[in-house]
Parts: sequence; C-alpha cells; structure tokens
Amino acid sequence: MTYVNGKKVLDTENANYSYGSLQKILEIGLTKVNLKNVENLLLLGMGGGSIIHSLRNTFEYTKKIVALEIDPAIIKLAMEEFGISSSKNLQIIEGDAFQFVKTSNEKFQLIIIDLFIDTNVPPIFYGKEFCENTARLLQKNGALIFNVGINLNEKSKTIETLTSNFGKDFEFRILPKVNGTNTLIVGQKL
Repeated sequence: MTYVNGKKVLDTENANYSYGSLQKILEIGLTKVNLKNVENLLLLGMGGGSIIHSLRNTFEYTKKIVALEIDPAIIKLAMEEFGISSSKNLQIIEGDAFQFVKTSNEKFQLIIIDLFIDTNVPPIFYGKEFCENTARLLQKNGALIFNVGINLNEKSKTIETLTSNFGKDFEFRILPKVNGTNTLIVGQKL
C-alpha cells in the first residue's frame, strides 16, 4: 500500500492493483455498458475493491455484486484499508476464478474480468475453457468487460483468438490502450 496524491492505493512493485490508474481504466469500460439493466454482476479479481467503490459511488450501482479474489491477504487489505466488506448486495468469495467459472451455475448480467499477477494476466485466462465457462455464466444480452492487459494490442492475432474463445454469440468492441496502457474487451452476448 502506498499513497499517491494523499490517496491510498494498492500497488505491486510494477503495477497498480486498486484505486489508481486501473480503477480509471475499468471505469471507462463501465461507461460502455448499460448498468441500469444489470441486476447482478460477477467481478473476477476483486483486488482492493476499487471497482466496487466505483460501481457504488460513481455509477450508483446498488444491486448484487459477487466478487471473487484468490488472495486472502488482499481480501483482508480490502476490508481493513479500503472498507470493502460483505453485505446484503456484496458477496466476497475467496477462490480461484478458473475453478469458479467452471463449477458455478449462477447466471450474471455483467461479468468483469480483471485477473492479474503483477503486470500479467495468467495465460489460462485467455484460453478456450475459461472463456467458454465464463460465457456460460453470462445471461443473454449480458455484458462482459475483460481487462486483457498491456501485452496485447488491437491488431494482434491473440485478440482475435481470445474473442473467438467466447463463442459465436458475442459482439465485441476492442478498446486499445485505455488510459494509455491497458486494452479492454467489451462484449455483449447476443
């Protein structure tokens, strides 16, 4: 944890995890979906909870959020340092995102994928099995925001492969170098 301009942020040595540039990037992604129609959402990769803070305070989203985080120390930090805690409309689950989408049967209207170890998204989350399982959890007309990181670009075959891994029932927009760094994929299940 560090302070930037008097504000607490959660960083690794090389990357912002919460309450900094990453929060701004995901907020831009959230402007591309209609939150008014979203009754529940799944957040894969809670970090310090900055996107939950944005949803609640900037976007005035008051409905159900299921937030998944693999690292118990990060969950503890989110609670103790950033005031993020489970409530009637916020379920925090300690667990692995790959296993969660594989075994869950709950359907969501929005899924936000923000899974990083330092500056990289583990390759398993670009794979067909993860994408297909994630797509299965998304309701028809549901939206998807995937922070794919800094190592992919719009012209890359990797982006084409990644979007095709979700299946044919999607329409995607690629937002390259959002806030000067990360690429976002915003999709809608048709």
